[in-house]
Amino acid sequence: MLNSWRTLRAGHSYCLQRPVAARSGPNGRTTEMADAVARPTTLPHAVFLERATLQLSTSPPVRLGQGAFLVLRLLDLLATDHEPPVTDDAFRYQWAATERYCRELGVGFPEAAHLQGLVRSARDAHSSADVRLLAPGLLAYAHALEDDGHYDEAADIVLTLLRIGDTRLSMTDRIAAQLRLGRVRRKVMRWGEAEAAYAEGGRLSREAGDGYSALLSRLGHVNVVQFRGNLADAESQYRGILTDARTGAYEEAEARAEHGLGSVLALRGQADEAVPHLWRAYERYHDDSSRLRTLHDLAQALLTMGQVQSAERALLEVIRRDSRPDNVNNALIELMNCASYRRDRVGFERWRERCEANSTTMAPNMRADFLLKTGVGLARFGLFDRAQSMMENALEVADQNQLHGLEFKIERIKNGLRDCEAEVKAGQYAATEPVGSEEVREVSASLAELAQSAV
Repeated sequence: MLNSWRTLRAGHSYCLQRPVAARSGPNGRTTEMADAVARPTTLPHAVFLERATLQLSTSPPVRLGQGAFLVLRLLDLLATDHEPPVTDDAFRYQWAATERYCRELGVGFPEAAHLQGLVRSARDAHSSADVRLLAPGLLAYAHALEDDGHYDEAADIVLTLLRIGDTRLSMTDRIAAQLRLGRVRRKVMRWGEAEAAYAEGGRLSREAGDGYSALLSRLGHVNVVQFRGNLADAESQYRGILTDARTGAYEEAEARAEHGLGSVLALRGQADEAVPHLWRAYERYHDDSSRLRTLHDLAQALLTMGQVQSAERALLEVIRRDSRPDNVNNALIELMNCASYRRDRVGFERWRERCEANSTTMAPNMRADFLLKTGVGLARFGLFDRAQSMMENALEVADQNQLHGLEFKIERIKNGLRDCEAEVKAGQYAATEPVGSEEVREVSASLAELAQSAV
């Protein structure tokens, strides 16, 4: 039943020197883990082994990925439909080998701690015949992977939990898993899978009478609507969710609805209306990650109004307080945009280089945004041929990932490049004067206080 050695992928010298399960169920369920790209192998959890294509086989990330593969193959043995049925001796043998490998990963790596905890949970779940014990560790690991930008790996973790646990999980964990799956699928533009996960999370939430999670499901759905470019529908849905969140006194859902509404209003060219919503979201969020994402969106809205200094204050606060790839990369892109807005060529190139260094951790929508704003910056410095090339690359990324709203935006800007070139050559360029309502000025003052408190 068990093989001690296995070559995991043809063409690469992956070789795990620990026993791993050699079989999956005959119904094929263990070979159907969906991923954001087509995989050349049906080996379950192979996404973790692909780290070796990017780094040395002895590097910590690769060894941790191999550890994750082993842990997940161990957990597969706990599925009720595993064929052939797993004997207690076989489970203990594979558990001991997996535990030894994960123990040798050492300490000091957060991911190693997740894996070591999951190995202990696997032993407890097997001895007590209670797979619910796996849920806290797997959901925490998926969250950590998502925070690090490993979206396909996070999805694999959640799918493993749902497949092994199925209806044996608590309703709370089933809902949390579906909402997490929707989120990570949305981040890699797997729209259909994201919608399906959010819908199932909503169905389970209503069945359980969980009003807060039902709102989160609706927020996930409207996020997909927004990313796919239907901004009018997204605005309407956000307003409805905001009303329901206030009625039910769900402050976290209210914060998310304020954030989404502010983002949509900014995209619709109503930045002065967007800013107060975004600041209210910042004030209502309890977790730092969400607050910092809001500062990024607030900075974008402020920049469109010519409030460059306030925008840079918000973005530098993100850089100072955050380490998550998503938040940091977004902030770097916008700082590059601010520098080109001020016609600071040195600053633009400095931030552009930092963005380029981080490009491998960017989700498709972020990569397209980076290419677009690089093109905008180059145009501001009179380099229109290079700007057009960058925007064409951005358009290609947006088209490949069905980012329709971003496609329209890129097309509109690209089509206006030559008019801008004519104006620059004619010396007709003039900087935009900062504008803003009293509410916008209050937010700018609050950002100044925030920056001062960091000194």
